[in-house]
Amino acid sequence: MIYDVAVIGAGQAGLAMGFYLKQKRLSFVILDKGSKIGESWKERYDSLKLFTPRSYSSLPGLSLEGEQNIYPTKNEISDYLIGYTNTFSLPIQLNTTITKLAKVDERFILSTNQGEYQSKNVVVATGPFQQPNIPDFSKHLSGEVLQLHSSEYKNSRQLIKGTTVIVGGGNSGAQIAVELSHESEVFLSVGHRLTFLPQDIGNKSIFCWFDKLGIYKANVNSKVGQFIKNRPDPIFGFELKSQLKNRSVILKSRVVSADEKNLFFDDGSSVVVSNVIWSTGFKSDYRWIDIPSVVDEKGALNHQRGVTPVKGLYFLGLPWQSSRGSALLQGVGTDAEYIFKQL
Repeated sequence: MIYDVAVIGAGQAGLAMGFYLKQKRLSFVILDKGSKIGESWKERYDSLKLFTPRSYSSLPGLSLEGEQNIYPTKNEISDYLIGYTNTFSLPIQLNTTITKLAKVDERFILSTNQGEYQSKNVVVATGPFQQPNIPDFSKHLSGEVLQLHSSEYKNSRQLIKGTTVIVGGGNSGAQIAVELSHESEVFLSVGHRLTFLPQDIGNKSIFCWFDKLGIYKANVNSKVGQFIKNRPDPIFGFELKSQLKNRSVILKSRVVSADEKNLFFDDGSSVVVSNVIWSTGFKSDYRWIDIPSVVDEKGALNHQRGVTPVKGLYFLGLPWQSSRGSALLQGVGTDAEYIFKQL
């Protein structure tokens, strides 16, 4: 069978794409390497809560149930994605890993561990969270030091007794640092000045105000969009700020090297560690795409709002694909609709 559209990835981006594809009589399939819908959310750390409330944590066509000003847990989102798939009867093939994407004449050939698929169009909706981005010098740490990426961290029971350093100052690193500070000595290594914003202002989520002010949907090419994009993400909420003030979490500068049980920082100081949690984000890996002009020599994608120079090939769910919300639950639907219209 030759599909009209093959979507790679059944996360929030792939499901949003599926919603729009269902509006037309198009044959399509959504392929995902996971064994369950919502699996990536279930695997995150136990205490994870979104920093967007329920009112800003839904995909097109189906609202996340419950009090709209409450911040949902990771399990709620996982269950929501399962319900979303069932509500719209989306055609998903799980346990399917793409090993190669090529184009022959006007058809795309998707080689997978489950056989070959052919399609007239392809939407790559694998999102930004592909490979943990851990610095090479982490290999210089002793095997006695427990190292976890933030995507592997579940709870404090995984850690060994002693000092923990969280490397990375995003919202995940902030939440983990606060959680662990109640049980052990915790350091947080950040390479930039931390900015804190309240989660709520006047009984409304700060994202409601962002929306009213046009910040949430500011185009990536606008002056506002460029200003926000070029600044580190703020930390939502003041829990970490309080822990830093009372020294329950000790702030350190950027980690630059490691040796045995020591981490070294760019201010010349060092810390003897028992645990390191690398909250250092992810990097993309598109080596499986065997189509010229899509990925440059540095691994960056060649696209304009998800539309590539290759006819019929699109990307969805990228950070700042069109706006700040492009890689978030509420924002990905806007880009999915745009890609749908290009189809």
